[in-house]
Amino acid sequence: MYPLIRFFTTSIHAAMYKPIELDAVCETSFRCMPWDIDMFFEMNNGRVLTLCDLGRFSLAIRTGLAKALKENSWGLVVAGSTARYRQRVRVFNKITMRTQVVAFDERWFYIVQSMWVKGQPTSSVLLRTGVTSKGKVVPSNEVLDALGATNLMLEPSEWVKSWINSEENRPWPPSS
Repeated sequence: MYPLIRFFTTSIHAAMYKPIELDAVCETSFRCMPWDIDMFFEMNNGRVLTLCDLGRFSLAIRTGLAKALKENSWGLVVAGSTARYRQRVRVFNKITMRTQVVAFDERWFYIVQSMWVKGQPTSSVLLRTGVTSKGKVVPSNEVLDALGATNLMLEPSEWVKSWINSEENRPWPPSS
Protein backbone atom coordinates (compact mmCIF):
# COMPACT_ATOMS: atom_id res chain seq x y z
CA MET A 1 0.00 0.00 0.00
CA TYR A 2 1.29 3.46 -0.86
CA PRO A 3 2.06 5.45 2.29
CA LEU A 4 -0.44 8.29 1.84
CA ILE A 5 0.05 9.71 5.34
CA ARG A 6 3.80 9.94 4.72
CA PHE A 7 3.10 11.54 1.34
CA PHE A 8 0.97 14.27 2.92
CA THR A 9 3.29 14.91 5.87
CA THR A 10 6.36 14.97 3.61
CA SER A 11 4.62 17.41 1.27
CA ILE A 12 3.59 19.68 4.14
CA HIS A 13 7.10 19.66 5.62
CA ALA A 14 8.68 20.37 2.23
CA ALA A 15 6.35 23.33 1.70
CA MET A 16 7.36 24.76 5.10
CA TYR A 17 11.12 24.58 4.45
CA LYS A 18 12.98 27.24 2.53
CA PRO A 19 13.21 26.81 -1.26
CA ILE A 20 16.39 25.33 -2.70
CA GLU A 21 18.13 25.42 -6.08
CA LEU A 22 17.55 22.53 -8.49
CA ASP A 23 21.07 21.14 -7.95
CA ALA A 24 21.04 21.41 -4.12
CA VAL A 25 20.81 18.41 -1.81
CA CYS A 26 17.29 18.01 -0.44
CA GLU A 27 17.13 16.16 2.90
CA THR A 28 13.96 14.37 3.97
CA SER A 29 13.59 12.39 7.21
CA PHE A 30 11.60 9.24 7.86
CA ARG A 31 11.42 6.58 10.52
CA CYS A 32 11.38 2.88 9.61
CA MET A 33 8.04 1.63 10.85
CA PRO A 34 6.90 -1.97 11.45
CA TRP A 35 4.88 -1.93 8.19
CA ASP A 36 8.10 -1.10 6.27
CA ILE A 37 9.93 -4.29 7.21
CA ASP A 38 10.10 -7.66 5.52
CA MET A 39 10.40 -11.19 6.91
CA PHE A 40 14.08 -10.52 7.75
CA PHE A 41 13.10 -7.64 10.06
CA GLU A 42 14.69 -4.99 7.88
CA MET A 43 13.27 -2.38 5.52
CA ASN A 44 11.85 -4.01 2.41
CA ASN A 45 13.70 -3.05 -0.79
CA GLY A 46 10.42 -2.02 -2.42
CA ARG A 47 9.72 0.36 0.47
CA VAL A 48 13.16 1.93 -0.06
CA LEU A 49 12.10 2.83 -3.61
CA THR A 50 8.74 4.13 -2.39
CA LEU A 51 10.48 6.40 0.11
CA CYS A 52 12.71 7.56 -2.75
CA ASP A 53 9.51 8.66 -4.51
CA LEU A 54 8.68 10.78 -1.48
CA GLY A 55 12.20 12.24 -1.42
CA ARG A 56 11.78 13.30 -5.05
CA PHE A 57 8.39 14.86 -4.27
CA SER A 58 10.05 16.84 -1.50
CA LEU A 59 12.74 17.99 -3.96
CA ALA A 60 10.05 18.96 -6.48
CA ILE A 61 8.20 21.06 -3.92
CA ARG A 62 11.30 22.81 -2.58
CA THR A 63 12.74 23.63 -6.03
CA GLY A 64 9.46 24.97 -7.41
CA LEU A 65 9.11 22.07 -9.85
CA ALA A 66 5.82 20.99 -8.26
CA LYS A 67 4.37 24.44 -8.98
CA ALA A 68 5.59 24.28 -12.60
CA LEU A 69 4.09 20.80 -12.97
CA LYS A 70 0.71 22.08 -11.84
CA GLU A 71 0.83 25.26 -13.97
CA ASN A 72 1.77 23.34 -17.14
CA SER A 73 -0.27 20.15 -16.53
CA TRP A 74 2.97 18.17 -16.54
CA GLY A 75 3.71 14.85 -14.90
CA LEU A 76 6.79 13.00 -13.71
CA VAL A 77 8.20 9.72 -14.91
CA VAL A 78 11.03 7.39 -13.91
CA ALA A 79 12.61 5.91 -17.04
CA GLY A 80 15.30 3.84 -15.35
CA SER A 81 16.97 3.22 -12.03
CA THR A 82 19.62 1.20 -10.34
CA ALA A 83 19.86 0.61 -6.60
CA ARG A 84 22.67 -0.43 -4.30
CA TYR A 85 21.84 -1.74 -0.83
CA ARG A 86 24.69 -1.95 1.70
CA GLN A 87 23.35 -1.72 5.27
CA ARG A 88 20.18 -2.95 6.87
CA VAL A 89 17.58 -0.45 8.02
CA ARG A 90 15.88 -1.77 11.13
CA VAL A 91 12.51 -0.94 12.60
CA PHE A 92 12.38 2.50 14.26
CA ASN A 93 15.70 3.63 12.74
CA LYS A 94 15.60 7.31 11.82
CA ILE A 95 16.43 7.70 8.12
CA THR A 96 17.75 10.77 6.37
CA MET A 97 17.17 10.67 2.62
CA ARG A 98 19.40 12.87 0.47
CA THR A 99 18.09 13.68 -3.00
CA GLN A 100 20.01 15.62 -5.64
CA VAL A 101 19.78 16.28 -9.37
CA VAL A 102 23.31 15.47 -10.52
CA ALA A 103 23.01 15.85 -14.30
CA PHE A 104 20.64 16.37 -17.17
CA ASP A 105 20.64 16.08 -20.94
CA GLU A 106 18.16 17.18 -23.60
CA ARG A 107 15.43 14.83 -22.26
CA TRP A 108 16.32 13.42 -18.87
CA PHE A 109 17.23 14.51 -15.37
CA TYR A 110 19.54 12.19 -13.42
CA ILE A 111 18.93 12.04 -9.69
CA VAL A 112 20.97 10.36 -6.97
CA GLN A 113 19.24 9.47 -3.74
CA SER A 114 20.80 7.94 -0.67
CA MET A 115 19.48 6.78 2.69
CA TRP A 116 21.51 7.36 5.85
CA VAL A 117 21.07 5.94 9.36
CA LYS A 118 23.21 7.22 12.23
CA GLY A 119 25.47 9.02 9.77
CA GLN A 120 26.15 5.89 7.70
CA PRO A 121 24.90 5.27 4.15
CA THR A 122 22.53 2.31 3.82
CA SER A 123 21.49 2.49 0.17
CA SER A 124 21.82 4.60 -2.95
CA VAL A 125 19.70 4.89 -6.07
CA LEU A 126 20.51 6.52 -9.41
CA LEU A 127 17.47 7.41 -11.50
CA ARG A 128 16.75 8.68 -14.99
CA THR A 129 13.67 10.86 -14.62
CA GLY A 130 11.68 13.10 -16.88
CA VAL A 131 8.85 15.57 -17.00
CA THR A 132 5.96 14.55 -19.25
CA SER A 133 3.15 16.24 -21.12
CA LYS A 134 0.49 14.41 -23.10
CA GLY A 135 2.47 11.18 -23.02
CA LYS A 136 5.74 12.70 -24.24
CA VAL A 137 8.88 13.80 -22.43
CA VAL A 138 9.20 17.58 -22.12
CA PRO A 139 12.65 18.80 -23.24
CA SER A 140 14.87 19.64 -20.28
CA ASN A 141 15.42 23.22 -21.45
CA GLU A 142 11.64 23.86 -21.22
CA VAL A 143 11.61 22.55 -17.67
CA LEU A 144 14.64 24.67 -16.76
CA ASP A 145 12.95 27.74 -18.31
CA ALA A 146 9.86 27.13 -16.17
CA LEU A 147 12.09 26.99 -13.08
CA GLY A 148 14.12 30.05 -14.01
CA ALA A 149 17.25 27.87 -14.04
CA THR A 150 18.33 28.48 -17.63
CA ASN A 151 21.99 28.99 -16.64
CA LEU A 152 22.26 25.69 -14.80
CA MET A 153 24.89 23.31 -16.19
CA LEU A 154 25.27 19.85 -14.67
CA GLU A 155 27.67 17.51 -16.40
CA PRO A 156 27.42 13.88 -15.24
CA SER A 157 30.28 12.45 -13.23
CA GLU A 158 32.19 9.53 -14.72
CA TRP A 159 30.14 6.84 -12.97
CA VAL A 160 26.85 8.48 -14.00
CA LYS A 161 28.12 8.67 -17.62
CA SER A 162 29.01 4.97 -17.45
CA TRP A 163 25.53 4.12 -16.24
CA ILE A 164 23.92 6.24 -18.97
CA ASN A 165 26.06 4.49 -21.60
CA SER A 166 25.27 1.05 -20.23
CA GLU A 167 21.56 1.85 -20.34
CA GLU A 168 21.87 2.90 -24.00
CA ASN A 169 23.38 -0.51 -24.78
CA ARG A 170 20.80 -2.46 -22.81
CA PRO A 171 18.48 -4.36 -25.16
CA TRP A 172 14.86 -3.28 -25.32
CA PRO A 173 12.49 -4.96 -25.40
CA PRO A 174 13.97 -7.65 -23.18
CA SER A 175 14.44 -11.06 -24.77
CA SER A 176 13.04 -12.91 -21.77
